[in-house]
Amino acid sequence: MAGKGGTPHVLVVGGGIGGFTTALACAARGMSVHVLERAPEIKEIGAGLQLGPNAGRVLDRLGVLDSVLRTAVLPERFVILDAYTGRELYEARFGQRLAERFGAPYTVMHRADLLDALLEASLGTGLVEVSTGKEVVDVEQDARGATVVCADGSSHSAGVVVGADGLRSAVRRLVLDAGEPIVSRYVIYRGPGPRPEGVEDAVTLYAGDGLHLMQYPIHGGELLNRVASFRSDRGEPGSDTWGTPQELFEKFADACDPVQEALRNLDLGHRWEQFDRMPMAGWAQGRIALLGDAAHPMRQYLAQGAGQAMEDAVALAAALADGPDDPVTALKEYEEVRFPRASAVQRNTRFFGEMVHLGGVGAVLRDFAFRSLRRDDYTLAEWLYGTGGAPAPQPPARLDVYAEV
Repeated sequence: MAGKGGTPHVLVVGGGIGGFTTALACAARGMSVHVLERAPEIKEIGAGLQLGPNAGRVLDRLGVLDSVLRTAVLPERFVILDAYTGRELYEARFGQRLAERFGAPYTVMHRADLLDALLEASLGTGLVEVSTGKEVVDVEQDARGATVVCADGSSHSAGVVVGADGLRSAVRRLVLDAGEPIVSRYVIYRGPGPRPEGVEDAVTLYAGDGLHLMQYPIHGGELLNRVASFRSDRGEPGSDTWGTPQELFEKFADACDPVQEALRNLDLGHRWEQFDRMPMAGWAQGRIALLGDAAHPMRQYLAQGAGQAMEDAVALAAALADGPDDPVTALKEYEEVRFPRASAVQRNTRFFGEMVHLGGVGAVLRDFAFRSLRRDDYTLAEWLYGTGGAPAPQPPARLDVYAEV
């Protein structure tokens, strides 16, 4: 698949977690890779990130897990509490027992720490080149290869082009016109900051009626990442009247003291929207393929956005390595392998979000179900974190119309 004059095997559009996992996975199989990033520098936006054991296994396979663990935190448990009373509803033990069950630990970290580890490992292969300030405006392909044209007038060719350029992917727009992503009515406020004394090494989720607060330590345990979210019905998402700080405090007015304390540490100067898409096939278009959020953006509720992009990366690299003389077929096989899995995660992410945000009778029934689960019973997580191909739960059919969660 190498072109003339040193043309790389693979051209990756997007220098984020998915892009550099792809670069590293392809380089590990002997392919040269050129990564194009729109921004002027390789820099991760955001703060905290959770990686389940499925993502941990990818990092281990690519030889970067030890590097990531230097600054990551290994939480001892995941706990769901009532946002109003602070009463514990459910606990799942993480730590060594979970790691032994699924072959890797559950980790929480700063997003930049993960990106730095992937970037360093990619450059260390000697097969990965990185160019920044490259805004893609066109993609072309023929029987011999694919070419990306950038806003600065440069063009870059390869045997394969991978669009790992996120939610508003330029590559997706050029090869799979699917309209605008779906915006949620749930606004997000974040608040990474110093970790208060007494905060345990845990992923903690406070669940309420149309709202939640999640927090966990990052960056070696020095910082605490906080994320608060609530459904706003005032105005349209993104408008001046939607999801204001005033509404945030109104929605959480009856929350317990630990939640109130967390709210005081949020960055109220910036609010975040969240988006996803309905599962849609067509990621592979000849010599061009989509990956991560460009292919299957999902909500935050199962903490699988990065993990699914990383699973994509190793599957894509494996398909190209197994079919080096027929990249078109290889990319089709990549999509056939990954589409069912990623689609199931997309749908179940919304299902979990709806469950967390229940109120009234629904919340009572949910809490009763949670209390019946053993803290070391990982049966419900087998489909997501395991390696045995357990079938994914099927959300109620009405969720196929994508209710606002």
